[in-house]
Amino acid sequence: MKKVMLKTTLSLAVTLASTQIFAAGFALNEQSISGMGTGFAGRSSSADDASTVYGNPAGMSRIKREQVTGGVAVVDAHTDISNASSSPNGGSNKGDMVPFTAVPMGFYVKPIDEHWAFGLGVYVPFGLITDYENGFAGRYFGSKSEVQVITFQPTVSYAFNDKVSIGFGPTINRIDGALESNLSITQALPDGKVKIKGDDTALGYNVGLLVQATDTTRVGLTYHSKVDYKLEGNTKVNYGALAAVGLGANQKYDASLKITTPESVDLSVTQAINDRWNVYAGTTWTRWSQLEKITVKNSGVQPLLAGQFGSINEDQNWHDSWAYAVGTSYQLNKEWVLRTGLTFDQSPTNNEDRSPRIPTGDRTIFSIGAGWSPTDDLTIDVAYSYLKEESVKIRNENNRGQTYDAKYENSANGFGVGATYRF
Repeated sequence: MKKVMLKTTLSLAVTLASTQIFAAGFALNEQSISGMGTGFAGRSSSADDASTVYGNPAGMSRIKREQVTGGVAVVDAHTDISNASSSPNGGSNKGDMVPFTAVPMGFYVKPIDEHWAFGLGVYVPFGLITDYENGFAGRYFGSKSEVQVITFQPTVSYAFNDKVSIGFGPTINRIDGALESNLSITQALPDGKVKIKGDDTALGYNVGLLVQATDTTRVGLTYHSKVDYKLEGNTKVNYGALAAVGLGANQKYDASLKITTPESVDLSVTQAINDRWNVYAGTTWTRWSQLEKITVKNSGVQPLLAGQFGSINEDQNWHDSWAYAVGTSYQLNKEWVLRTGLTFDQSPTNNEDRSPRIPTGDRTIFSIGAGWSPTDDLTIDVAYSYLKEESVKIRNENNRGQTYDAKYENSANGFGVGATYRF
């Protein structure tokens, strides 16, 4: 019973499928449409527009005109589930559990003088939604998940000279989420439902360094801090079997969960080949190894159920991950710039603990994009990315004899459109 309940209460932000996003774990990369076109290879060194507030706060020193950058990325994911088996037998395995998803972003930068600049950012660093069909064979290990983290980031940068600048921004982060799973102790009764909701607000920070190493080479380094959350909400259990032991079929408990979104370090280089060609390379390290264990605490649980719904623990054993990207841009003429990029991204999950909520493996992402500047004041950016993951296997079992084994093959198409307006 513990294992059944735990699979439904693991996290409002953690044990979630990541097949519809373009970064490892449950992180999102979509904070820049111009960066999306190069596979985010130059994220911390490009400083092409106001989205550098996230990519590298120090890059605001390169923004010479007050400007606003905004956009949205949409993701169309596809999952093929094969070789599936479950106990009890039966249930469907349709896959494609990720609905069409949109990720918005917005940034503002204002130069103050030759040294100082100020910026604001609103973006989504973590978040996703998955929704399996009714009757999904793995429903006891996760049927629906929805989460988002919205971040507000005021930022300042300081240029020591025309070679070196730094930037810093505190982050105010709001997390909201909900989970659902089926619950069954005996096949003599219909499935029950467990629904979890919770939220929290917590602080973090981003800091960056940008160095113009030579006339043609620029190096950027960005650190995104971890953020510690304590989600508060409730656990609702709707299950007829509870009435059989003298309790109401509908139970509601206060729930709390401590979770940390990981810190990451992004290092990238922008190299100008000539007046038309730029080449980018970058790597990102994310400290997913902090996610070793999840503990969910439910209060107000009746003594008869305290051992099952009180305090629940589960090992996750995620590992640190690396992403590598290379990209290029070509200035076709005054109005058009063309971009492309290739990214390799490690998954932090492992074969033993992977579940239907996190059926993800290492992925390869190919990206193309373009920027159109009809005037000196306006640039419109578009981008497309195709993601293909290695196939992975799910092997889940709980102490009620319920199992789910399957092979997942995930892919996704991402589309982005954005605009930068300079005042």
